[in-house]
Amino acid sequence: MKLYFSPGACSLSPHIVLRELGLPAELVKVDLGAKTFDGGQDFRAINPKGYVPVLQLDDGSVLTEGPAIVQYLADQKPAVGLAPANGTLERYRLQEWLNFISTELHKQYSPLFSPQFPEEVKELQRQRLYGRFDYLAKTLGGQDYLMGTQFTVADAYLYTVLSWAAYVALDLSRWPVLQAYMERVAQRPAVAATLAAEREAKKS
Repeated sequence: MKLYFSPGACSLSPHIVLRELGLPAELVKVDLGAKTFDGGQDFRAINPKGYVPVLQLDDGSVLTEGPAIVQYLADQKPAVGLAPANGTLERYRLQEWLNFISTELHKQYSPLFSPQFPEEVKELQRQRLYGRFDYLAKTLGGQDYLMGTQFTVADAYLYTVLSWAAYVALDLSRWPVLQAYMERVAQRPAVAATLAAEREAKKS
């Protein structure tokens, strides 16, 4: 397998999942600005959408969109427990979380990263996200992870998205529960190893 990624982008989520599962994969760094990889190859030839993550399977098949990729990976080693079994209510709960993170958190950051939006719009967007953070804090107030005691692919995704807060003037100190959650996830050996690998990749 190959994971096309960009350090610190949403591809951090499947990168964490790969390491949690101990699955071998070649990491291919993508220049998202130039839409190239490996010294100039056209990334759009791999993913016409032009963004990461992309998982290329050994038979050449390509899978895009983070929530789909992390579920595929989790199903390669179901005994690890990163996703409940297909067909169970708990699996749909996981998909509920993945959809929430994707639509109500991830995409809500877009205006905050864009220089095209005025500060007034960005502040409104921050307030919208703060409401979502209130909801997350209530959920995580009495449990370690989104699904309870078990770390899942939804946590890999949520950790990724919350890690962007400092870059767009979102102050997580208002939610000690979320800060504690971020620290707890960061201490997982696979997560720490992933972060270290992405820091090195950013230098190259």
